Amino acid sequence: MFVFLLTDIFFYIIIFSLGYYVYYVRKTKDILETWKHVFKSKTGIISIVVLAFFLLIAILDSIHFKEKIKNEKNDLISYSSEIKSVLDLILLPTYQNTEKSYSSPFSSNLYSKETRILENNIEQRVYPKLLYKGNHNKYSEKNSYNIFLTFIFSLLKYILIFSTFYFFLFYKTVFKGVSNLFHHLNSNKTFFATISVILLISIFLYDLSLQYYVLGTDKVGVDVLYKSIKSIRTGILIGTLTTIVMLPFAIFLGIFAGYIGGLVDDVIQYVYTTLNSIPSVLLIASAILMLQVYMANNPMNFENIYERADLRLFFLCMILGLTSWTGLCRLLRGESMKLREVDYVQASKTFGLSRISIIIRHIIPNIMHIVIITIVLDFSALVLAEAVLSYVNIGVDPTTYSWGNMINAARLEMSKEPIVWWSLFSAFTFMFILVLFANLFSDVVREAFDPRSTKNYE
Repeated sequence: MFVFLLTDIFFYIIIFSLGYYVYYVRKTKDILETWKHVFKSKTGIISIVVLAFFLLIAILDSIHFKEKIKNEKNDLISYSSEIKSVLDLILLPTYQNTEKSYSSPFSSNLYSKETRILENNIEQRVYPKLLYKGNHNKYSEKNSYNIFLTFIFSLLKYILIFSTFYFFLFYKTVFKGVSNLFHHLNSNKTFFATISVILLISIFLYDLSLQYYVLGTDKVGVDVLYKSIKSIRTGILIGTLTTIVMLPFAIFLGIFAGYIGGLVDDVIQYVYTTLNSIPSVLLIASAILMLQVYMANNPMNFENIYERADLRLFFLCMILGLTSWTGLCRLLRGESMKLREVDYVQASKTFGLSRISIIIRHIIPNIMHIVIITIVLDFSALVLAEAVLSYVNIGVDPTTYSWGNMINAARLEMSKEPIVWWSLFSAFTFMFILVLFANLFSDVVREAFDPRSTKNYE
């Protein structure tokens, strides 16, 4: 049975909106030409492919369901209280069993010693063997040799998959339209090289994770690599959903303040100035505390812990959106003040067009480059914001997989002797990759859409 969480619904809306925007761009020549500048850049193509891969993982992790449970006594079918995703099904062989406690990457033993009583009643401190991974090498007892052979088999799988994919697209006449599209992209070696690297790394990591804990395990024995991958959805949701909440306030209030002016401008300026004067952390903390009080007083409104955690994630996105629209609003206000004085806007006033018509026809199309640039630039900042908020315990629910929760847990792990470093390393690496390519993509988008960019004058 499929389950639609609150964040899932809004995430689907974002995906459909993105699809509609792609359709709109294809029908609009000017915007299409601008985006072609992005795709001509090697940095832009690499960033798009990497971000699309992260987005695909987030989509797979947003398709939730409950498994059927059959009662053997009366043949009645019920559903499990546990909510899983399609991504969980794909990764099931890699995480279905948990160890007792910490284990380091590629290790065959637990990270801490335990007391064992030998046959002669002698106590001995030893590192216990792992139960499920690390001790069952398929090819050799040597990890390096086993990892090398795993890479070879992964490479063979990659060649087989890519060859089948290539044959299916390029030589089947039924898929001529798709073939032509990919044939056009074939001229761009960067596109296929990036996909190839991501596919090979994904296959290799998946095969390795069947035999080892590639990034170790946490305090309760859960695979850290699995937690890091599951945290991608949280990072993507924070960046996208918050942006969707922020945009209506920033666009409409900024345009009305700049174009109409007068009392409207004064009121809007007062609102965002007052909001900027209040530390956003205090607003977020107070909102989260109010939500926690509500959930504690109304437990009957939630069927399970997943709904509680999802509501907190959704509420955090709302609060972040309501506190982060002021910067874009100020930019759009200044741009609208300049646009209202240009000749074609003054001519529209002379011909009797209403304010709403002028805003829709002339103001909004001419400020969209600022909106697009700001959205892309703010995405990485919002991903980092979640990590910071979770670090101070006012972010997402502790039961939610997120890089912020992993970093928060690493505070205590780093004080252990010896240091448990891999959880922090894993969260930092995944977050670094997402933020890095989001920033690279934002630079390319800014150069393409900003009319003041020097490349647009070449």
